[in-house]
Amino acid sequence: MVAGRLSELIAPSAHRGLDAGSADRPSSTPEDIDADTLRLTLEALRQFAASHFPDHRLLELDSMDEAPVAELRAMHSQELGIHLLFLPVEYGGMGGGAFDVYRVCAQLAGTDLGIAVGLSVGSLGSDVIARGGTARQRAEWLTRIAAEGLLMAYAATEPEAGSDLGSLKTAAEPVLVNGQITGYRITGKKQWISNGGIADAYSVLANAPGGPTWFIVDAGLPGFDHGKPENKQGLRTSNTAALFFDNVFVDADRRVGDAEGHGLIVAQTVFGYSRLMVAALGLGAGWAALDRAIAYAPTRIQAGGPLSDKQGYTHKLLVPRAVALEAARSYLEESAERIDAGEGALNTEGAIAKFMATEAGHAAADASIQALGGYGYTREFMVEKVTRDVRVTRIFEGTSEIMEMTIARDRWQLHLKTSGRHYHDEAAAMELLHAANPDVGAGVAALALHALAEIMEQARTAHLTRHQHVLFRLGELIAYAECAASLSRRAQRAAEGRMHPKADVRFAPGVQATLARVFARGAALKVAEDGLRWLLGVNEPSAAGSDGLEMLLRLHDVHAAQRGLITDMDHVADALFGRGL
Repeated sequence: MVAGRLSELIAPSAHRGLDAGSADRPSSTPEDIDADTLRLTLEALRQFAASHFPDHRLLELDSMDEAPVAELRAMHSQELGIHLLFLPVEYGGMGGGAFDVYRVCAQLAGTDLGIAVGLSVGSLGSDVIARGGTARQRAEWLTRIAAEGLLMAYAATEPEAGSDLGSLKTAAEPVLVNGQITGYRITGKKQWISNGGIADAYSVLANAPGGPTWFIVDAGLPGFDHGKPENKQGLRTSNTAALFFDNVFVDADRRVGDAEGHGLIVAQTVFGYSRLMVAALGLGAGWAALDRAIAYAPTRIQAGGPLSDKQGYTHKLLVPRAVALEAARSYLEESAERIDAGEGALNTEGAIAKFMATEAGHAAADASIQALGGYGYTREFMVEKVTRDVRVTRIFEGTSEIMEMTIARDRWQLHLKTSGRHYHDEAAAMELLHAANPDVGAGVAALALHALAEIMEQARTAHLTRHQHVLFRLGELIAYAECAASLSRRAQRAAEGRMHPKADVRFAPGVQATLARVFARGAALKVAEDGLRWLLGVNEPSAAGSDGLEMLLRLHDVHAAQRGLITDMDHVADALFGRGL
């Protein structure tokens, strides 16, 4: 049996404060849901998924290109009530924080990414109201969503305005009666809208005279229609459809907020949170695929032994993917913890988490097809479906390229503001951590951060960011270096028994230290060598050589730090297969 409506699982201590002296969080900000309630929520979801979404059912839905609408509505009903996680307590929700949403989204994605998108991305429709609505709108709509289990949709993207919301064409024309705005008539088109054909209500971004503004639009209004489900490569269990607005009238009270023109500001406040959500989807799907490859390896005998015993299999296909996923998890958890502690939207951190987790998730799924060979390429095995599904996470809520640009632009400003000291200071913090614990890869992460600081300063003095490709590559290098530092910090917390109480702890502390060392080596090598490549790549072939730059980037030390890599990869492989533990 499913554990039941999630609101009934909230224990009396669910909203308790955290002791100010706790080392597990950076402040004494109260948690919205305690760790036990989150555990029960995840268990309820596991039971529901086992009952309603066995593999054969998911493969059937995928082949029919059909969203499981009945099950989605059951998940929003008294049977489960998963939508309550995304809604504030004062309106009948559970008040889940960023960490709770990450854990639930990752688990949902591990079951099926299309279903996870229908539940999580759809919730952004209510998030617009929660963040931008008036007190009366929040009370009315969020209470209704909680009580009635309304399926929501978030309608911002347009055919010619994907990641650039400033290029909106959908218009909202005010209707005036005696000089007062009594409503708006909305005309335009939205594209790639999750839950587009099945939602009960839609948060729609449109250009009003005062600027981009959100509106709440009910399904079925005259002039409002949706297209047939998009014929997508993957994510076929998610209803994705275009929306068409032909002079659709909505009352003035359906304008979100008390004035026009705040739509992009509201959207911006959602980005750090929503990008963490998509990062969680990529992470959960990547591990779902990799777990199937890990389970397959001991059963497949090749050349007299199982694939799980062969480095050519484990060290190429499985170990690097597991390391990258856990590096992304570390950064995701760290960012979610900071958001819950009240540090703001953390849009840049959200971009790094999304970039790293979705790239790692897709790479893990692709490696899992390779790991299963011909079986992995067939539609009878779930890894083929997961690979098609997870591909889109590198596109929606901002493409990987938009994430690279966002990361580079924002951290570039930080580099300038600190006169080039920011990443040197971060490296110094890693060196202190290395002195306290040499086993967590912090010393090598410091090499990556020092190299990054020098690369950015060289780029500044030579005006290299005028080359867009160089700017984008800086964004990638920044993401790798920051994730290396994050994973070292996580390994140290694990060693000291200070993990976040809601953390998804898959590996023992010693293994987490090994993961951190492996990732730090790769990050340092990538930052230093790729950085050198792009610093030299903007020069003419006759320009001066690279010797001075190699010394500046400490390439000798970076190369020397690779010693012991294979032994550490052996240790990770042993952990994946439960050997010698």
